[in-house]
Amino acid sequence: MAAADDDRFRPLLGAPKARGRGRPQAFISRVLKAASASGAKPRVGDGRPASSFGRGRVAAGAAGRRLGADARRVVVKSRFVVLRRAGKAGVLAHLRYIERDGVTRDGQKAQAYGAETDVADLKAFEARGRGDRHQFRLIVSPEDAAELDDLRGFTRRLMQQMATDLETPLDWVAVDHWDTDNPHTHIVLRGRVGGARDERDLVIAPDYAAHGIRHRASEIVTQWLGPRTELEIQRAQQREVQQERLTGLDRQLLRQAVDGVVVLRSAPVPDRVSARDTLLRGRLQRLGELGLARKIDAHRWQLSPRLADTLSTMGQRGDILRTLHRAMAGEARSLVPDPPPDARILGRVHAKGLHDELLEQPYLVIDGIDGRAHYVRLPAGRDLSGIPVGSIVACGPPPLGRAADGLVRAAAQGGLYEVAAHRAALQTSRHPHVEQVLAACARRLEALRRGGVVERVTDGVWRIPDDLAERARDHDGRKGAAGLHVDVRCHLPVEQQVHACGATWLDRQLVGAESSEHPAAAGFGAQVRRALEDRLRVLASQGLAQQQGAYVVPNRNLLQALIAREVEQHGRALEAETGKVWRAVQDGVRAQGTYRTSVQLVSGRFALLDDGHGFCLVPWRPVIETRLGQALSVTVRGSTVNWEVGRSRGIGR
Repeated sequence: MAAADDDRFRPLLGAPKARGRGRPQAFISRVLKAASASGAKPRVGDGRPASSFGRGRVAAGAAGRRLGADARRVVVKSRFVVLRRAGKAGVLAHLRYIERDGVTRDGQKAQAYGAETDVADLKAFEARGRGDRHQFRLIVSPEDAAELDDLRGFTRRLMQQMATDLETPLDWVAVDHWDTDNPHTHIVLRGRVGGARDERDLVIAPDYAAHGIRHRASEIVTQWLGPRTELEIQRAQQREVQQERLTGLDRQLLRQAVDGVVVLRSAPVPDRVSARDTLLRGRLQRLGELGLARKIDAHRWQLSPRLADTLSTMGQRGDILRTLHRAMAGEARSLVPDPPPDARILGRVHAKGLHDELLEQPYLVIDGIDGRAHYVRLPAGRDLSGIPVGSIVACGPPPLGRAADGLVRAAAQGGLYEVAAHRAALQTSRHPHVEQVLAACARRLEALRRGGVVERVTDGVWRIPDDLAERARDHDGRKGAAGLHVDVRCHLPVEQQVHACGATWLDRQLVGAESSEHPAAAGFGAQVRRALEDRLRVLASQGLAQQQGAYVVPNRNLLQALIAREVEQHGRALEAETGKVWRAVQDGVRAQGTYRTSVQLVSGRFALLDDGHGFCLVPWRPVIETRLGQALSVTVRGSTVNWEVGRSRGIGR
């Protein structure tokens, strides 16, 4: 035995020797350098490019290695939010949304929680992160969330694991939502970690954000509930066969396809693989019924090139229809899940929420006076707090372009617009509001100059392109005006408008101040018809409408009388409360004061101007909201409101 051991050859390998001066380069470094030069990229164990920066790089490779095909599935959506762009208002709006009413199991207002508290203070959380560069927003939705007895405990366990993987304590708040078919949790994670002295930005490795969090969540759910049984897996796959959305079976077909053709087994045997093939055949038959696959022969199918996009769109449409059915429960309505871009919708807000919770794209369910229920998607980031449920809104294409564009183009000569020439032309034609028109044109030109549409040559002289109207519309579209635009016509439901003090939407319908379609004889249109009749009777009892034969006709000055009555009533109430004198605004007479606040009345929103001894209420315009606390002057002529700041004219209309 000893002799045999002596004859055994054992080579001892060492690192390659350096050939030349300097410190020898590590062999692995030379391999990586050569691989990089050849165009290859380092990869982690599952074939994805490895993260090269951020916390959680090592954990991203380790997470999910123990998960098998029977692991519990979890969907995780993550978003990186730059707080400088979102702003304080955007952060608070998101926190208010996730803690809104009706999302708990019993339909009550949700309560945010944290790592060590069941009652998290969202305002304090926002204040702690006010100086952060960014914020992470996560949506975690276990497939079997309904079976978890403690969704809150699951979230805390996941965040503990994330803190371990990222090697730092985390500051976060979360809210559980049970108002959808898939219970899920919204998590808001601060983008700063560490103490006061060593505080720094939290940078998460892309691999960990994209896959590691989901794998960790799947590990926890699988540990808590156990792996999926063979029966559960089969039932889940069988449900996918008939679904009108992109499923796991569709993704497998797309992976197997070569030039869009899928080839299945010709002689399946009774094992697990053949059962899978049977499901794929059933799915292909369903896709054939939907026009998304074509059978070539017994074992080959041609997939549609638009398969994935079409199924994703169909799945989204199905979600919208379920939302409409839930919102209009008990109400017989025709459903319009996708109104055309040029649609004009007038009706009552029946429900609201987020179409895409991660990107914060809101939606409204509008019960139209045409007797149909419309699902309207709004631009991402639109705040819905000013659109209460039950309010009357008008929805349609955005107001691209301005009336000032036509005035400027008509006054321009030789490609130049001159203020002096425009003033002279207006005075010659005896226009009643010369300065207001010039101020509106100046505001519009300045906005177009910032967008690169026009050029200022000198004070009062502008270079105007020949296609001003078209370029101005393109400018407005680039600013985000695309999509349906929503305008609140009255914050009160029609039932409350019948006996309201001010000028309501019903009153504007009665006098024809708003052009709209005739209310339908069914649905919300029928309710509007009854409300208009009841409102006429109320106005007649107050002397604001007269009986003329078989009809009750509103007075000609109805709106002005209602607005004046409500403003005076509210002004007198504020006068008694503050001790300052309320002054009525006279038509054509300038009023001035410091813009203190705005108040929402039935007749609309009004700005309160305080001159030190008294105050007045003036119709509010969005353009003055940034002037809160500043001295303003305003002139009201009919429905036209012209604001001035100091000596500069025309910040309003």
